[in-house]
Amino acid sequence: MAPQGQTIGYVRVSSADQNLARQVDAVGAVDRLFQDKISGGSRAAREGLAECLAYIRAGDVLRIASMDRLARSLIDLQQIVDEILSKGASVHFVKEGQTYTAESSDALSRLLLQMLGAFAEFERNLIRDRQAEGIRIAKAAGKYQGRARALTPSQIGEARALIEQCVPKTKVAAQLQVNRSTLYRALAEAEELPSSGQSPPTAVSLKDHSSVEVQG
Repeated sequence: MAPQGQTIGYVRVSSADQNLARQVDAVGAVDRLFQDKISGGSRAAREGLAECLAYIRAGDVLRIASMDRLARSLIDLQQIVDEILSKGASVHFVKEGQTYTAESSDALSRLLLQMLGAFAEFERNLIRDRQAEGIRIAKAAGKYQGRARALTPSQIGEARALIEQCVPKTKVAAQLQVNRSTLYRALAEAEELPSSGQSPPTAVSLKDHSSVEVQG
């Protein structure tokens, strides 16, 4: 009988100002969640993924919102899935509705993984091409302003001081020459940071791995 373990989640966005909430909701309730806020182009730079793969044990189930959140290329996808299966764990992709286990790792399952991975890679390339074309058209029309700039810690402090003086946030954003969404995001992220100024940990532990109870 195969061992029963934890349900683990992994989520990733390409930059620090993107929201993980949709993926977290898709993954559902898990015992431990790992995250990365970095482009998936370089696996070596994804500390959350490295910690996740090191944490997985036999019998665990890794839940991921979609294949493109785990890997950016078909080769990388196959290698990561193989590494998970070699540990005796399984991986479930929510969007694709696919679960891969060591027991079901046959030629047909591998073919399906390759096909779905290839489609995901193709979809990413289409989106990237459309974005590039949209930017090109906007630049030609003189409408492209680029990404909104982030606020420095001193600017966030200035913003807080003005808000405490009952200055409307719309005016605060205008004074700092950013849009309101940039101001709101900067204030929210500053509230989430520990008092030491360090970045929050990559992994969010919900249960100790060694003490999880398995229901029969």
